[in-house]
Amino acid sequence: MNQYVFYEEEGSFKTGSVLADAGASLQVEAQSGKRSKVKAANVLLRFEAPALAEFAAQSERLSSEIEADFLWQVCGADEFGFEALARDYFGHAPAAIEAAAVAIKLHASPMYFYKKGKGRYRAAPEENLKAALASIEKKKRQAELVAQWVDELRHDRLPQSFALQVNTLLFKPDRNTIEVKALEQACTEAGLSPAKLLARCGALKSHHDYHIDRFLAEHFPEGRDYRGVLALRDNGPLPLSAAEAFSIDDSGTTEVDDAFSVMRQDNGDWRIGVHIAAPALAFARDSELEAFAVQRMSTVYYPGGKITMLPEAVIERCSLAERHECAVLSMYLDVDGRDFTVRGSHSTIERIHIAANLRIETLEQRFHAAALATGCIAGPFGDALMVLWRLATQLKAQRSNGGQGADEGERVDYSFKIDGERVEIVPRQRGNPVDLSVSELMIFVNAEWGKLLAENGVAAIYRTQANFKTRMGLEALPHAGLGVAQYAWSSSPLRRYVDLANQRQLVALISREAAPFARRSPELFELARRFEIAYDAYNEFQRGMERYWVLRYFEQQGTTQFAASVIRDDLVRAETLPFVVRVPGMPAQPAKTRVWIGVSDIDFWEASATYTFLGAIADAIQSP
Repeated sequence: MNQYVFYEEEGSFKTGSVLADAGASLQVEAQSGKRSKVKAANVLLRFEAPALAEFAAQSERLSSEIEADFLWQVCGADEFGFEALARDYFGHAPAAIEAAAVAIKLHASPMYFYKKGKGRYRAAPEENLKAALASIEKKKRQAELVAQWVDELRHDRLPQSFALQVNTLLFKPDRNTIEVKALEQACTEAGLSPAKLLARCGALKSHHDYHIDRFLAEHFPEGRDYRGVLALRDNGPLPLSAAEAFSIDDSGTTEVDDAFSVMRQDNGDWRIGVHIAAPALAFARDSELEAFAVQRMSTVYYPGGKITMLPEAVIERCSLAERHECAVLSMYLDVDGRDFTVRGSHSTIERIHIAANLRIETLEQRFHAAALATGCIAGPFGDALMVLWRLATQLKAQRSNGGQGADEGERVDYSFKIDGERVEIVPRQRGNPVDLSVSELMIFVNAEWGKLLAENGVAAIYRTQANFKTRMGLEALPHAGLGVAQYAWSSSPLRRYVDLANQRQLVALISREAAPFARRSPELFELARRFEIAYDAYNEFQRGMERYWVLRYFEQQGTTQFAASVIRDDLVRAETLPFVVRVPGMPAQPAKTRVWIGVSDIDFWEASATYTFLGAIADAIQSP
């Protein structure tokens, strides 16, 4: 007569026919015909009837009828064997099917019974069982909630519990929460991104705000506002300059960092002042305001808005606003009245009266090449502007001859003017007289102050460039692109922390005080590193938002194709917009080849579109 065994292997129960019994091990054959060697120690039951197929089916069925809770209540606190419990449960010596059914139930109920050995168990303590059952019940309720939320999301309804945590779900999702699990499941089923699905449910009203909020969540998780102590020093005791200064900025600028003054000397020479706002004098290095600036590192710019490095109250106090006497760090240049070469310079800390904030948009209407050709710039500060331009022209010539300074005359910048949902993208030629006058003087003071700090052994953060790679560092090395021997950003302390740190060093040097940062300071090195990381991230965000608004412009104008020039491989630059994209599948084209690029399937949530190569300009269809 056949002998069968019920045994445990790799954490599960199996059955088989005994082919050979060697005492310590058995040769068994499963119902499938597979043969294997089984240790005798793993055998729980030996039986002759019923047959394997009937045994497996009946023991599983009988096990399903047994309640684990009832077994737990009657098994007692001591360790026990499954056969003994089966005897108590059925009230008689158990048949093989009955004993196997109890073993299966015990094995399938690990919350109720702890396994102690082959076929032996101990009842779980009551407090442990309650906790485990509560956990199961919790998971059951959570599963029901997830199913409910998925159904709501699938039908474009926002679950009530999602309403107050939309940004968290989008930007800081915790995959251990059931809300995130429900959202991910619903997104998978709908084939949509979380942003698009939540927008479809009405949780997101604006893809523009979505991009802003995503950036804020990553870089400004504590919000945009300053909540610390606002204690600003009185700079009244500083000496007042005899000069009258004016600034040159675009109309949207609120952080006016720099201004200029022009004074004729008795000998016919010029004394030209470059005056930089001095927040380093307004609050201490160990203040909460400084920590706030260090946390931000720079003002963030994007089309239609910005996030300032310093609180608005500090900007209001320190910005070089017209009709105010402002604390400044000044550099005065003694300039030859005939050839406009710089004979010398000196720096001082003072107050100066800001006579006017000239705005570029209106200034360019009278300060341009045609006016320069006549030798007269009409309007306020016309004579001073002419002097600045003549000096800037001389500085540019000297700088370009001394290095590989690039001619920016052909470079075009773009301004984004946002009016609600409408956008206007306005080109602005770099290197025009207004731009030249400001940029050359800023390059000069940043180079000269960097030189001053280096020659006096005072630490500073320098911006260097070699082999077309730009870096921040603590060594006074050349900036090849600008053609200067050293370049220490110092002219925008309201907008960049590097400039503020360098200003603190300059103030200490001029005041003959100990510099806040020592030479080769690890702290200053870390600040330079952190600034570079933050500055790159902010610039990438700005480029991303510009790309978003260019796509909005395409939609607004009904654009389906645009002219571009090849940069390299499949990378192209639009000819009349600040827009660089890759065009997958574009045939190899020489650099600078003019091409038509088709644009379709614009996705504002991803700030992306489908771009296709339409052909070289000479061969392609005419632009509509």
